[in-house]
This record gives sequence, structure tokens and C-alpha cells, in this order.
Amino acid sequence: MAKGSSETKSMTFICLFLFMLNFHSSHGDPKEVLLLLSFKASIDDPLHFLSNWETSSATLCRWHGITCDNNVNSSHVNAVVLSGKNMTGQVSSIFQLPYVANIDLSNNQFVGEITFNYSFNSLSLLRYLNLSNNNFTGSLPQPLFSVLFSNLETLDLSNNMFSGNIPHQIGLLSSLTYLDLGGNLLVGKIPNSITNMTTLQYLTLASNQLVDKIPEEIGQMKSLKWIYMGYNNLSGEIPISIGELLSLNHLDLVYNNLTGPIPQSLGHLTELQYLFLYQNKLSGPIPQSIFELKKLISLDLSDNSLSGLISERVVQLQRLEILHLFSNNFTGKIPKGVAFLPRLQVLQLWSNGLIGEIPEELGKHSNLTVLDLSTNNLAGKIPDNICHSGSLFKLILFSNYFEGEIPKSLTSCRSLRRVRLQNNKFSGKLPPELTTLPQVYFLDISGNQLSGRINDRKWNMPSLQMLSLANNNFSGELPTSFGTQILEDLDLSNNQLSGSIPLDYRSLLELVELKLSYNKLFGNVPEEICSCKKLVALDLSHNQLSGEIPMKFSEMPVLGLLDLSENQFSGEIPQDLGSTESLVQINISHNHFRGSLPSTGAFLAINASAVTGNNLCDRDDDSSSGLPLCKSNNQNPTWLFIMLCFLLTLIAFAAASLLVFYVHKRKSFSEVRKVENQDGTWEVQFFCAKVARLMKVDNVFSTVKEGRVVSKGRNWVSYEGKCMENGMQFTVMEISELNSLSTSMWEETVKGGKVRHPNIFNLVGTCRCGKRGYLVYEHEEGKKLSEIVNSLSWKQRCKIAVGVAKAIKFLHSHASSMVLVGEVAREIVRVDMKGVPRLKVTPPIMTCLDVKGITSSTYLAQEARERKNVTEKSEIYGLGVMLIELLTGRSGIDIEAGNGMQKTIVEWARYCYSDCQVDTWIDPVMKGGDALRYEKEMVEMMNLALHCTTTDPTARPCARDVVKALESFQRTSFC
Repeated sequence: MAKGSSETKSMTFICLFLFMLNFHSSHGDPKEVLLLLSFKASIDDPLHFLSNWETSSATLCRWHGITCDNNVNSSHVNAVVLSGKNMTGQVSSIFQLPYVANIDLSNNQFVGEITFNYSFNSLSLLRYLNLSNNNFTGSLPQPLFSVLFSNLETLDLSNNMFSGNIPHQIGLLSSLTYLDLGGNLLVGKIPNSITNMTTLQYLTLASNQLVDKIPEEIGQMKSLKWIYMGYNNLSGEIPISIGELLSLNHLDLVYNNLTGPIPQSLGHLTELQYLFLYQNKLSGPIPQSIFELKKLISLDLSDNSLSGLISERVVQLQRLEILHLFSNNFTGKIPKGVAFLPRLQVLQLWSNGLIGEIPEELGKHSNLTVLDLSTNNLAGKIPDNICHSGSLFKLILFSNYFEGEIPKSLTSCRSLRRVRLQNNKFSGKLPPELTTLPQVYFLDISGNQLSGRINDRKWNMPSLQMLSLANNNFSGELPTSFGTQILEDLDLSNNQLSGSIPLDYRSLLELVELKLSYNKLFGNVPEEICSCKKLVALDLSHNQLSGEIPMKFSEMPVLGLLDLSENQFSGEIPQDLGSTESLVQINISHNHFRGSLPSTGAFLAINASAVTGNNLCDRDDDSSSGLPLCKSNNQNPTWLFIMLCFLLTLIAFAAASLLVFYVHKRKSFSEVRKVENQDGTWEVQFFCAKVARLMKVDNVFSTVKEGRVVSKGRNWVSYEGKCMENGMQFTVMEISELNSLSTSMWEETVKGGKVRHPNIFNLVGTCRCGKRGYLVYEHEEGKKLSEIVNSLSWKQRCKIAVGVAKAIKFLHSHASSMVLVGEVAREIVRVDMKGVPRLKVTPPIMTCLDVKGITSSTYLAQEARERKNVTEKSEIYGLGVMLIELLTGRSGIDIEAGNGMQKTIVEWARYCYSDCQVDTWIDPVMKGGDALRYEKEMVEMMNLALHCTTTDPTARPCARDVVKALESFQRTSFC
């Protein structure tokens, strides 16, 4: 019995021991659990990826992104993989995990500096660390480059905002095979110690601010397969020792200041597939040894000062797919050998001094897709085999001496999309097959000697957006159609075309430029052409057109240039022509116009040469037109004078009656009323009849008392209000310390009540009593842009950018008293359910009160921060910052707050943009479909944003130009 009892106790103890062991194994090390939960608490996880990181979960090893080792006795966290989860916040505790070998936090929005805990001796277990594509700041973490991490094999810190020098201890990472420090703000020299990393295979230091020479001892890094040091300020010559890196597959040193010749030793790199040396200052000929690189796939030596002949030995590069030698000083002929490169797809030799003809066999033996030989001294004919593969989509041959007819083989090349043959000596007729190519969107054959009719064939080019046949000898009438609904630019100028302008041009609704000058066109200008609402430039000069200017020209919304000179136009000029703010350049010289010049903006400062040769006069004796002053008719009979006086009396009486009626109508709501309450006497004024009818002054006072705060500043608070009687919603902004402000500043604010624009919240009323004042705005529908930006598609962001820019353009043009004093922030933009953005204008009185707070805003230009020389261009800076935020999904405020070096989002964007890789800066939400389809538009919008945020205010574009550019991006994207 005793023995049985003893055995039972033993079994119980063993079971309890195994249970505790299993509990520890399944739940994980308590210290690791604590560290991971601490990490979760310190970050924002919008996708809720860490939702099962809870102590109640069965096992730590099953938490999302966590992998444990397979140790039976005690399982520990081996890997933390949280890539691309859109997480934000600062990271620290994750680096204190004692047994972790793999950490991947890439493609998130983490901020702050990286710190490590020295208390663990097991940091040497870390093999893989990837922190790329975040917002980390500060210097590169020094512990990373110590012996503690000597077993680290992969280190990727690319596309962050790390600054300072590369630590000279980097050579201690003796096991490293992959190192990427690209896309940061690193400065100084590349440390020589880096050459001690003899196991390194992948080295990227691109897109930083590194200077001086590439280390001469780089040849010691025998394992290197990839070198990418582009987009820095490196100087000196390319080290000869690079030729000792016999395993090298990829060499990229682009966009530096490297000088001297290309080393002959590069010919030893027999494994090299990609050689990129473009945008440097290299000189001399291409070394003959380069043509020994039999595995070369892409060779780009463009934008240097290389010279000499292109060797026939190029035929040895049988695997070559891309050959870029443009923008150099090469001379001689194009080697015939390029025609026998079987894999050649892209050949660009433009802007050199090449002579001779295009090799006859070019295109016959390869899958040629892009051919650009423009701006050389080439002659002869286009070879018949140029599109033999059926894949050629870009043919650029302009500014040479090519002659003869356009070959029929080219006109059957249905893969063509972009064709530029201008400024050559092509002759003969325009092949009819050329005008039926379905994919051509850009066709420029101007500046040749082509002749014949262009209306005697079928135009069926559904993709055509740009067509220029200018400066040829074409004759006959204009084609009535070009077989496209998306034509944007049409230039048929400087030909012998005759007849009238077809009425069918009214269907070209996307037309932006129409140039028909220097022809023999006659008849009236059809009023239907005014249906082209996107027309910016219309040049009909030097023809034989007659009749009057169509009245609807005055209604064309974006017309900026109108040239009607050297024609037979007659009659009076429409008096409202030039009233739209877009029309800035008009030429009506040498016609038969009579009467007076309009008093619109376009004619106020017009040059004399633009109106000469007519029978015109000017009513303004201070005008620059050079025209005689309009005179009144002194031969009017007495009865005419009496009738005139009678008519004027009638008009005056009618106007006075209307004015009295109008004033009486407005008096009920627009006049300043005085209202008494316990606080004193209030001056109340409404600017909207509906609001004056539905709202009582007590509604404003009760809203402030209820205190439903929407937002607040240093001296103001904004409240949400509602009229209980009729449900009308509104916003009241309470302002204090009015006694310190001039009366004129309040009057400027009151003038804002007249501002009306679909992208601006309207100020509908004001109340003032002593030191206090209330501004009443219409209800702010929708959500703040800052709250929803990370959930928007590219098209939605385009629409918002256009709307905000239009609001600013309107304020600059029509409401100078309400300028925003330099601050345009996404916090003051709300987006409604239809995606329409509306801007809440900051009145002058608010800006004056909040000077201390506003001068630290990330949206302010330098001149606005210093409160000097603030102009409309200061607001363009804020708009540029907002565009950067729309593109990147990042907040300028967050980036500055997390950056010890106080780098702004603008500086960060400039460095990221220089890499020309959209993935490095685009909002992760838009990656994939949007980024692939609209990459060109995204890059162009970023370029516009950087122009808007340039330091020099005079170099920033005006609001009108910004709107025009954004609308073009939107138009392309929505098409």
C-alpha cells in the first residue's frame, strides 16, 4: 500500500513537471512576451495585423508575423516578419529580443532613431535585418557596426532618412553578404574599411550625398556581384581595381561627377551583364575591351563626354538588349554590326555627331522596339527592314538629313505608337496607310518637303493625341476628321492648305492647341469651334479668313493665346473678348477691324504691334496700344442730342429703381444690425439671405455656450452648431483679443463674406462685441483630408489636388483680401461623400492672432516663417507640401517630429525623387495597380510639387499654372 502511494506521488510530480514545461513552451518566454506586447503598444496597427498578440492566445509562436525555433526544451522567438503592414510609430523593444535571428519591418511608416540594448550577449544570433522603406532618422546605429553583429548576413536600411557618415567600423561586419544603405541622407566619404567586407555580394549606396572618390581598394571585395553607387556626388576616376571583381554582374555608377576614361580593366569582368555609367563626366573612347563582355545585356554610357568611333566589334555583344550611347561626342558611322545583334531591343544614339546611313539590315535580325537616332548628321533613306520584327513602337529620327519617301514598310508597322520624323528632307506624298495606324498617339512629320493632299484618304487613328504636319507643302482642303476623339495638339501650319475650317472640328473636345497659320484658308471662323472648351492656344494667323470674330470666343474658359493676325477679319471686336482671366496673349493686327478696343484685362496692356493695321481706336489715353484716342461724333444734330438725353434719363431712372429694389432686398440681411444681450451690444451681419432667414443671433450664442468644440488654436475655438427650429447646421469660430487688432483687419475679414467658390467653405455671418468676435461658417461636411488620405485611390487624390488648387487660384484672382498668409494645410481641407474637397479659408484676423503658432507650421515657406515678403507664391509652397503628402501618404509634421536632424518632408521628397523609383516614395496604399498604370503622372505630380516648394518664391509656379498641370494629370488618369 505504501509502495503504491509512493508510485502515485511520483507520477503526479512527473505530470506536473511536464505540464509546466509544456505551458512555458507553448506560451513562450515571459520576457519575450513582454517585449512583443510593449512593441505592439508603442505602434499604430491600422490593418489590425497584430490582433492575436494577446496573453490569452494559446502560443506566442502562433502570433502573426512571429516564428519560433524548433528547440524542444525551450522555444524562443526566432523571426519577426511584419513587412508591408502600414504600421506607424517608434520601434525599440523589438531589437531587445535575445534570440531573434530575423527581423523584417520593411515597407511600413516607422519613425524615430534605432536603439539597441547591449545587455544581451546573444545579439550575434541576428542574421537578417531589413528596415527598408520607412521613416527612420538619425545616424546609422553604431552597435550595428560592432563585433556584436559580426554574424549579420543581410542589412537593408534603404529608403529611410538616416543621416551623417557611414561608420568606419562597417568593415567589422565580416559575414555580411547583402548591404543596402541607398535612399538616405548619408554624407561624407565612403570609408575605406568597407573593402574589408570580402564576403559581400550586394552593395548599394545609391541616392545619398556621398562625396570624394570610390575606394581604390574596392578590388579586394572579390565576392561582389552587384555595385550600385548612383545618384551621389562621387568624383575622381573609376578605380582600375574594379576590373578584379570577376564575379561582378551589375555595375551602376550613374549620376555622379566621375571623370577620366573608362578603365580598360572593365573588360576583365566576364560575368558582367549590366554596365551603367550614364550622367557623369567621363571622356575618351569606349575601350575595346568592353566588347569582350560577351554576357552584357544592357550597356548605358549616355550623357558623358565620350568621343571617337563606335567600334564594329559591338557585334561581339550577342546578348545585348539595350544600347544607350546618346548625348556624347561620338563621330563616324553607325557600325553595321548593331544590325546583327539578335537580342537588341532598344538602340538610342541620339545627340552625337554620327554621319552616314542607317545600316540596311537594322531591324531584320532583332526584335527592335525603340530606335532613336535623332539630332545627328545622318542621311539616306529609312531601311525597309526597320519594322521587320513587328514590335517597333518608338521611331525617333528627327533633326537629321534623311531623304526620299516614307517607306511603305513603315506604314504597315502597326506596332508603332510614337513617330518623330520632323526636320529632315523627306519628300513625296504622305502614305495613305500611315494615317490608319491604330496605336500611334504621337505623329510629328513637320519640317520636311512632303506634298500632296491630306484630305484624300481615310484618317483612322483612334489613339492619336498629337499630330504635326507643319512646315511642308501640303495642299488642298483640311481633313474633316482624323479618326480620333482624343486629339490634343493639331499643327498644320506653314503649308498651302486652302478652303474653310471644317465644322466637324467641334467634336475635338480634348483639343488643347490648334495651329493653322500660314496657309490659304478663307471664309468665316465657325462659331462651333468654341465647343472645344479645353482649347488653350488658337493660331489662325496669316490666312485669308474673313467675317467677324465669333462672339462665343469670349466664353472659352481656358483660352490663353489667340492669334488672328494677317487675315481679312472685319467688324467690331466683341467688347467682352479677353474678360476671362486665362486669355493673356492676343494678336489681331493687319485686319479690317473697326471701333474701339475692349476694356477687358487682355487688352489693357496690349502691345502696339498686336493691334496695328486696323481702323481701331482706344478709349484709354494711357494705353500702351499706340492707337489714337476714340473721339465722340461732333456732328450729332440737336434732335439726336435730345433723344440721347431722354434715353439716358430713362436708363438712369430704371437703374435707380433697380438699385432701390436691390438695396431694399438685401437690407434685411446684409446690413449691420445691433443686438443687445447680457454681454453688451453686438454688431451682427449676415451675407446669405437663406442663413439670415433661418438663423437667429441666439443660435450663435447658444452654440458657443453648448461648447461642442471642433478645433481650436491659440486665440480661437471652433464650435459645431445647429438651429433646433429647422435643423440647419453651421460652424461658429470664436475669436478673442479683438481689442489688439485694427478695425481694418476686421473689415478685411468681413469682406470674405462675399467669397463664393465650390471648393471653399462660405463665411455666412459675423458677430462682434468688444474683445470678442464670432465668425459663422456654413456646415463643414465630410471628413478632414488628413483623416482619409491613406484610404484614397490615385484618381481620388488627383480630384482633391485639382479642387484645392482651383480654390487657391480663385482666391489669388478674385479675393486678394482673403489670402491665406502662406499656410495651405490638409487640416483645413474637408472631402465630402462625392470626393469634392473644400478649403476653409483662414481670415486675416485669425492669422494675425495666431502668428506664434503659425510660424512653426511645416506648410509655411521660409519667407512666411520669417514674416517678410509674403506673397501669393508663399501659399503655393503649402500647396506643394500638400501634394507631396497626397503622393506619399506621409505627414510632413510627423516626419519633422521624428527627425533629429530637423529635415523637412520637402527635403526628404527631393532625395527620394532623385532616385526616380516610384516605389521608394509612393504611398503603399497605391502600390500595385495604380502605381503601375499612372507612374508617369505620379512622377510628374511629384516634380510639380518640388517646383512649388522651391526656396526661391519667384521660381514657384503661379496657381493658374498649377491648376493647368494638375488638370492634365487628372485628364490622363481618368481617360
